[in-house]
Amino acid sequence: MPTAIAVTGPDLVLPSPDRHTPSAAVLQSAVQSPRTYSLDQALTEMHTLIEHHGYVIVLCPASARPALVQRMYAIRSVLESDRIAILRPDLPPLGLAVLALQLRQLSICDFSPGVLASAARLLSHYIYAGALLGSVAKLDRVPVTLQSHAKSWMPGTQFAVLATPRPELIKVTGEATLPGPGFGTKMLYAAGQLASGWVTETLAPAWRAQEVAEARLPADSGRWWATGKLVEFAAAIPDISVLYQLVSSVRRDDCHWCGLELIGDRCGFCAAPLPAPPERAAPTPTTAPAPAPAPASASAPAVRALPRGRT
Repeated sequence: MPTAIAVTGPDLVLPSPDRHTPSAAVLQSAVQSPRTYSLDQALTEMHTLIEHHGYVIVLCPASARPALVQRMYAIRSVLESDRIAILRPDLPPLGLAVLALQLRQLSICDFSPGVLASAARLLSHYIYAGALLGSVAKLDRVPVTLQSHAKSWMPGTQFAVLATPRPELIKVTGEATLPGPGFGTKMLYAAGQLASGWVTETLAPAWRAQEVAEARLPADSGRWWATGKLVEFAAAIPDISVLYQLVSSVRRDDCHWCGLELIGDRCGFCAAPLPAPPERAAPTPTTAPAPAPAPASASAPAVRALPRGRT
């Protein structure tokens, strides 16, 4: 069975593009209240996923409420399992759903669980996620100028905001558009209380999106963007062969703590950073005296220090 990709809400599960891509596991421990879904039930749910899939990658939004984050870490702590990765990408809700879909596509490839988990950070840099907003007065996820705040109070004013990979904000006027990707993408959009015409008729052609499709608006989008007057959008690489090539082209290392493979500078499962390469040793002078014999106590095996955060 492929590594399980788990999400914290059903609206983060996009339809599978083909019959081979597995669905995501929606964690009921994240959806339901602790009063109605006990810790024992949550532990059973996660243990079942581990038994069926071997490893579980949980996508928990960086914007998730503290109680949800604490529960996810409590489950992993009680199970004492090193087969659960809790990833917290800083993406808007629709962008997070797109990332979950990409990981689901790659889960059926020959990538190890460690590579798949650490690939989430890489793939996030290739997701262009933003929204068309009727107001930026309360927006705090993206830098907003005082002038934009003032303009947002004018009736009919709309703003286009790009959250990732580089924050950008413009007032929607004429042919003005956001900077887009320089590679082929599929654009998804989800309409709230605004018409989607600007996104589909202006932004998508400017970004040369290969395909445009409508999706369900995630429940958390209004809170993330601080307004219900929005059309959220996300453009990303849809082709699994391109995604595979992107991930497989990155150098792989072994985590010095848990032993899993990883790409990048941090393990997705234990969060241990990749050690810096050792500095080149200075040449020893030829006239240096021979080293003295080591005392008997030095022959004892060295104790490896625990990385920070591990006990």
